[in-house]
Amino acid sequence: MSGVQDELLRTLTKVAKALRAQEIPFALAGGCAVYARGGPATEHDVDILVREQDASEAVSALVAAGMRAATPPEDWLLKVYDGDSLVDLLFRPNEVPVTDETLSRAEELQVGSVVLPVMPATEVLIGKLLVLDGHRCDFSELLPFARALREQIDWDRVREATKHSPYAEAFLVLVERLDLLPAPLTRSVS
Repeated sequence: MSGVQDELLRTLTKVAKALRAQEIPFALAGGCAVYARGGPATEHDVDILVREQDASEAVSALVAAGMRAATPPEDWLLKVYDGDSLVDLLFRPNEVPVTDETLSRAEELQVGSVVLPVMPATEVLIGKLLVLDGHRCDFSELLPFARALREQIDWDRVREATKHSPYAEAFLVLVERLDLLPAPLTRSVS
């Protein structure tokens, strides 16, 4: 494991401890959730799902734990830094509000030295596929994720949730061709 990955795990431990101490519901998402479920390690950031009504309180809890707040240009997340490690507090990823129902789908898993709620691989993949567009269409991180966690992913749910995205469709065709998932029973031609 690299030094950056070690730092992210230390940050994740601090985040979980601070949010739990304030009884703020949350769940781990993004690349760290992929790692927690047995996928490749990430060196990007820590993505935490929180409800919008809890986002400011979450920032306050993390600042009280020694992190520093940053003002993002986006209106769907808040950011804090633990040293050089970035923590994104997402409350409306892909324009879908984080709700109690969203957080209830998380499963308590051991990640480094802490047990915390981690979003299912299916939900993480859906989120990552819905970010793809003409400017962000890089499958290089998604393919190892899909390969490593393919048995944990409900591929029919992924297909349904991303059916409006041609970028997600292209990814699903690629993983089908690579024999990483079962082909759909019928394929519609648009």
